[in-house]
Amino acid sequence: MTWGFIWLMLILKIPIFMLFGIVWWAVRKTGDEPAPPEEVKVRPQPHPPSRARRPRRPRSPHGDPMPLPPPRVRRVTAISRRHADR
Repeated sequence: MTWGFIWLMLILKIPIFMLFGIVWWAVRKTGDEPAPPEEVKVRPQPHPPSRARRPRRPRSPHGDPMPLPPPRVRRVTAISRRHADR
């Protein structure tokens, strides 16, 4: 029981303190001022000439039309009979 208590109270706290130390170090650290970007002249590439596209083929393998949906059927709502005592 004693070793379990020591393990939980001391040894497992080390990663937590290390995390706090890393966060403290990162917040405290001041970043160097970034160097001014070097001016690099880049010539823009010309766009390739556009070609006329041919029409697309149909996606279905045989070109058959889609099947028609099934006929619609109205649902009949049953009306309950009234009780004789009402």
